[in-house]
Amino acid sequence: MNRRRMIMMLCASALGLAYIGLLYYFRTLTGTNKGDGIIGVMLGLFISAHPAAGFLDMFFFEKNARYRFSLRWSALWWLVLDLLVLLIGWYVIFIGLTRLLGKGGYGGFPA
Repeated sequence: MNRRRMIMMLCASALGLAYIGLLYYFRTLTGTNKGDGIIGVMLGLFISAHPAAGFLDMFFFEKNARYRFSLRWSALWWLVLDLLVLLIGWYVIFIGLTRLLGKGGYGGFPA
């Protein structure tokens, strides 16, 4: 497992969770739904890019793909971390799109 990549993904996830939390408590970050939506979509794309690149490398560019799918604990934890970060990124994108395209509301949160 690449330690630098893992730290980068955890920091990006923390940014996404901070965006979700701040938007939940303050209901707006910029004062407009459009501004909050643009921030959410861009942040979600940034967060999702790293695990998506890892999956693409694993499926298409890895010469020994069977080694990447081994049942070693480190490989399983790496896969779980990739999926968790990808889900956080997708949720941030969803909230951002809801804010950007929605007609009010609070972007995925109950009113």
